[in-house]
Amino acid sequence: MTKPTPPIVSGALPVLGHAAEFQRNRPDLIRRGFVEHGGVFSLKLANQNVAVVIGPDHQKKFFMETDGRLSIQEPYTFLKAMFGEVLFLAPHDKYLQQRPLVQELFKREKMLHYVNVMQEVVQKWLDSLGDSGEIDITSEIGVLVQEVAGNCFLGPEVHQAIGREFWDLYADLGKALDPLLPPNLPLPKFYKRDKAKARMTEILRPIIAERRANPDKYNDFLQDIINKEGNDGQPVDEEMVRNLLLGLMFAGHETTAGQAAWTLIFLLKHPDYLQKVLAEIEEVAPAGVHIDPKRMVQLDHIAWAVHEIERLRPSADMLMRVVKEDIEFGDYLIPAGWLVQVAQEIGHKLPDQFAEPERFDPLRFSPDRAEDKQHRFNLFGFGGGTHKCTGMNFANNEMIIITALMLRQFELELVTQDTQILRGLGANKPTKTIVRYRRRELAPAEPELAAAAGD
Repeated sequence: MTKPTPPIVSGALPVLGHAAEFQRNRPDLIRRGFVEHGGVFSLKLANQNVAVVIGPDHQKKFFMETDGRLSIQEPYTFLKAMFGEVLFLAPHDKYLQQRPLVQELFKREKMLHYVNVMQEVVQKWLDSLGDSGEIDITSEIGVLVQEVAGNCFLGPEVHQAIGREFWDLYADLGKALDPLLPPNLPLPKFYKRDKAKARMTEILRPIIAERRANPDKYNDFLQDIINKEGNDGQPVDEEMVRNLLLGLMFAGHETTAGQAAWTLIFLLKHPDYLQKVLAEIEEVAPAGVHIDPKRMVQLDHIAWAVHEIERLRPSADMLMRVVKEDIEFGDYLIPAGWLVQVAQEIGHKLPDQFAEPERFDPLRFSPDRAEDKQHRFNLFGFGGGTHKCTGMNFANNEMIIITALMLRQFELELVTQDTQILRGLGANKPTKTIVRYRRRELAPAEPELAAAAGD
């Protein structure tokens, strides 16, 4: 006997179905579906059927069937219009050719270099703040992570050469993110997207040409891509280099900025846990000490806070696939042609997986509790399976560095007490949040600790 399709959530309108509510308030719509029907239910987005699957076993199947009965490329045509056929936006055979290149760029020796660059960039920003004042932590961190991405991925010379104009153009790309509309409709936001991409191409073209002409002068992420050869033994073409850069730098700042800001905001809202973080910083990496990888991996309380923010405030609240062949989830059959999605904001807050799931409690990730280890797919803010974010460790390291350096040098006070989630069709982030800061009076580091920075 054929299984039924998933039951539909209440509130569908004629013709539009749930499309307007999906755009306006996805989390409440998904939460209502979960309350009404449990871990498998459906939405109607105009003429498109969407199945939503929630729960670790369903989430596992969603990720493990990607590139099998589920396709990752088709739901993200709006991203392909921005970045071309790169990584998961490419056909599967081309993706398999590209992925080792990107993985190589995040190997251990590269990550050691990035950690040093991160600290230089973050410290330069901290030095620019002066001794006291107020900042909007959301916008400041947004610019800071762009600086980190530019210096790490492009190198300081190229990052300086492209200037702020390049990063400002990303705003026009971000405004064109729309999973519901065909990406080539004659709309102003799509015209601006194409104009911004054309200008970014103009900025990068002479830089790439100069790098090709002088391959031995540079040793950075950009040069690694340019030097790489494809399966045919030929250099990677300019369009591929450019699209990889645009896509990786977009991912490198768009998703990290919000979570880095949320980490600081939540720590300031929870002074008891903040004291644990400050005590650990003082013990492991006090003022004046370079945070090398050996020290960074000892900053457990910050790392757990970063994971808790991934759980509570994921940058994306949904991931989608197209069903290529009929597939069963639980008691239901999802037909070919449907979309299927997982929902991080709901899947990360299941009470049978996380104790008091609405509560900020980073200690749930400590070894004696390890709630995230109950199931491999309990936490999926960075995706899962073959397409799990290659830059996950880069992003987590960056958030740890930003948090540790800022907290050990400044006393912070949260002025804005009612920060909300600013939702869009891109990455979620905090609304404007004012933080008051005062530079700490720091004793010089002990000589042996300062010397250890060069170990």
